[in-house]
Amino acid sequence: MKLKYLQTLLLITLLALPVKAQVYLDSAEIAHILHKEDPKAIIVDKEEDSDSDEDSDVFVTPFDNDNTKSWQENITARLNGILKSDIVETTQVGLMVWDLTDNKQVYAFNERKHLRPASTMKCVTAITALDRLGCNYNYQTRIFYTGTIDSTKVLNGDIYCVGGMDPMLSNNDLSAIAHAIKDLGVERINGNLYADLSFKDRDEFGHGWCWDDKNPRLIPLSMGRKDCFMGVLRTELRRIGVEHNGVMSEKIVPNNATLITTRTHSIGEVMRRMMKKSDNFYAESMFYQLAAANNGKWNGAKQARNEVNSLIRKIGLSPSNYNIADGSGLSLYNYVSAELELQLLRYAFSKTDIFNTLYNTLPIAGVDGTLRKRMRHTPAANNVRAKTGTVMGVSSLAGYLTASNGHRLCFAIIVNGGMSQSPMRNLQNKICVALSQ
Repeated sequence: MKLKYLQTLLLITLLALPVKAQVYLDSAEIAHILHKEDPKAIIVDKEEDSDSDEDSDVFVTPFDNDNTKSWQENITARLNGILKSDIVETTQVGLMVWDLTDNKQVYAFNERKHLRPASTMKCVTAITALDRLGCNYNYQTRIFYTGTIDSTKVLNGDIYCVGGMDPMLSNNDLSAIAHAIKDLGVERINGNLYADLSFKDRDEFGHGWCWDDKNPRLIPLSMGRKDCFMGVLRTELRRIGVEHNGVMSEKIVPNNATLITTRTHSIGEVMRRMMKKSDNFYAESMFYQLAAANNGKWNGAKQARNEVNSLIRKIGLSPSNYNIADGSGLSLYNYVSAELELQLLRYAFSKTDIFNTLYNTLPIAGVDGTLRKRMRHTPAANNVRAKTGTVMGVSSLAGYLTASNGHRLCFAIIVNGGMSQSPMRNLQNKICVALSQ
């Protein structure tokens, strides 16, 4: 009972403080105060796939091949037949296929229709990021200090943790940061621990996200998707013998601060989980790297959108024909077309460094990622490399494959309006098998 009264008293006291005097406490620190929990225990290492990967595969019957017809004629006949199915009558379907080897269109159906892409939006984000930021780009979390370190190993100053929205920050990173601080010759910090969150704006959710989805919080300094970085850092500092006598709060790092260490993860590392597992938080982190490309502060979705639109113009299309709301495809306000996704895939293929990075992150049919249970035991298995997309009423697939004539193809399929995922996915599977056989 005494503990309960103590918790209540503590909360009342915090709420009663003047706004300017309130100290920033993250979730880990509050848990530590109220429940004596180790902040490290809050971090969740296991992450769920964002796209549902239900085993809805139906075996695709091999297609007949008319030896009197050309490869192109056979493909056209197969796709025409597939698009006569009932699902096409009750949904909106956009489809476009391009022969990258011969550089010509293979097939198109409603390719310019404005549709919600779901997670194939991640292809738009990934290609834009690789083009704008470069394939060697690194996410950065930087640690600074101010003040002086005296002969008694006391830092008379503050520590600043500058977030860069790195979704891969781990306990190992925090341990390395804590040891880097200690290696300065510091055993006590007579100052504060500050989180610099100016990398992005204050919006924690994307424009057009559904309130009842499992939406990730868009925090520029987090661990395991939790707002616990600062609490874990202080715990780790104390564990290795560095005492902290100040408070934790939020403040922008001053220009005269001294860099202690930088923790990095490559864009390729982030993109691999983003694409293979369709991780929405990873995708949004990349979207905000685009937003911060010009090194501004408090960057928002508008800045990221401008970067995407710039690439759309670069490939010869008009941004006014589309609506870019977020980087993951969670938003119901995203509207693109099969043509846009395909033209971006063509552009990526034309840039060797971009293509090699992107291609190696795409799920492989029947093998891994969100395609691991699809197109198994068909000519498309271990051939199709493509990004899936899944939200209520939407299923999409965009990527690359090698046709039976040896030509490399890219394709984009977007289906809107389906009452369940299985028929939409089976339509995509049939198209991929038809192109692969």
